[in-house]
Amino acid sequence: MFSLKDKVAVVTGASQGIGRDTAKAFAEAGAKVVVAARNEEKLAALVSEITSAGGEAFAVKMDVADAEQVKSGFRQVVEKFGRLDILVNNAAVTRDGLAMRMKKEDWETVLQTNLTGAHFCIQQALPTMMKARAGRIINISSVVAQSGNAGQANYVAAKAGLIGLTKAIAIEIASRGVTVNAVAPGFIETPMTDVLPDKVKEELKVRIPLGRMGSARDVASAIVFLASDEAGYITGHVLNVNGGMHLA
Repeated sequence: MFSLKDKVAVVTGASQGIGRDTAKAFAEAGAKVVVAARNEEKLAALVSEITSAGGEAFAVKMDVADAEQVKSGFRQVVEKFGRLDILVNNAAVTRDGLAMRMKKEDWETVLQTNLTGAHFCIQQALPTMMKARAGRIINISSVVAQSGNAGQANYVAAKAGLIGLTKAIAIEIASRGVTVNAVAPGFIETPMTDVLPDKVKEELKVRIPLGRMGSARDVASAIVFLASDEAGYITGHVLNVNGGMHLA
């Protein structure tokens, strides 16, 4: 495991799935983990699990779609720890539907949380990171951002936008020692995919050369690497964690 000893990391969407496993992996690597999400009960349970295992965790209730909540949340982080080394923009929602029938509010909700929310978080993280001339920002995109997916025009657009955002910010702040990368998971076993019918899951596995859906831990391991000192010469990159489902 790559060492993140004494680093301070913020993980959004940490109450479940990839975010939850990433927070646990960060703690195991020695980081002080700030877990952020809307569900306070799930966050409290995660903090308890991490601290019981000997790690350090701090919960912040945050809806990343709300700029004021994001400002307040990051202010709490800096006040408590005095630094911020790693940001993982993982918070995401889905509102699936065919494009021709998609409601305006379903489009806006997904874009506001999945893309604009990441922008809000980056804005709040950058002053501290740039002052320290060090930092890691990791945006969680998706295989569908690269391949497309019927019935998810809003989600695909937002996740593709994250890849563009990653590249733009990477160029903007490279001179300050801050790297910005994206991870594009394939179909991962999380609460978001648990709702898929078994038949659909089996059809998906046929499309995946490794023959299985990924685990949240598979993705978390890639995120830990990009957050580590060993990844210091990687920026503006999209790391695919998809079992070979899409080769870009």
